[in-house]
Amino acid sequence: MANSEKRQEILNAALELITEHGFHGAPIAAIAQRAGVGAGTIYRYFATKDILIIELFQELHDKICEYLMEGYEEEQPFRTRFLHLSTALLRYFITNPQEFRYLEQYFNSPYGVEFRRDKILKSEGDGMPYRVLFEEGMRQQVVRDLPVVVLFALTFGPLLAVARDHILGFVDLDERLLVQTVEACWDSVKVCPMELAKKNVYPAAE
Repeated sequence: MANSEKRQEILNAALELITEHGFHGAPIAAIAQRAGVGAGTIYRYFATKDILIIELFQELHDKICEYLMEGYEEEQPFRTRFLHLSTALLRYFITNPQEFRYLEQYFNSPYGVEFRRDKILKSEGDGMPYRVLFEEGMRQQVVRDLPVVVLFALTFGPLLAVARDHILGFVDLDERLLVQTVEACWDSVKVCPMELAKKNVYPAAE
């Protein structure tokens, strides 16, 4: 087995065990057993369990970002781009439930806090699709003038909750409901025309 394949087997095993038992319930020995390698082999690819967890997240994160950008056109109206990203994200979550469960655990852990601090709360965007989009939207006065972390919460909070409920079987998220959910997220972040009218300000075309 090639080194790259063995590394991927280890990541796959970690993904399975962590989604089943959580970070603390997935020791290196168990990951090694699931991957069919010795514990020492894992340390040849990942110096610590923390590094394994973070690199697995980064791999999933990059995979999702690549998926979101498929068919994404920067010259499209702002609303169209927001709906594209949000629809793609929700569709990815519900078709990849294991990855979704891993990401949920990650973002609700100290690892996720550090990621949010480094990637979301910085004063300048670093290429993250949503961060760049929100900054542009505020400049154009298309989205509400709120802290980026609040815009993220208004967008991702509902998407995560609906994806979770679909995976748990509480709701059947068919295409019609998926579109309605994403539209509701847009309604929560877009600028209200009446608010701008009071200031005699007119937003850029959506």
